[in-house]
Amino acid sequence: MSTTDEKTYVVEGMTCGHCELSVRDEVEELRGVESAQADRTTGRLIVRGDVEDAAVRGAIEAAGYRVAA
Repeated sequence: MSTTDEKTYVVEGMTCGHCELSVRDEVEELRGVESAQADRTTGRLIVRGDVEDAAVRGAIEAAGYRVAA
């Protein structure tokens, strides 16, 4: 991803505000991430920045959630 790239992930298991924060905080710790927005109602995570897809997926899993296939 380049600095202006935006990627959307479908995250399974986010059911509350705490879930959103857990996913967002874990992803925002990654080098190159400019911002991350998690939405439990849609199950989507929008990541903006210059970061590898595998790193984002790993951070989502580290937060205790799964990326839908």
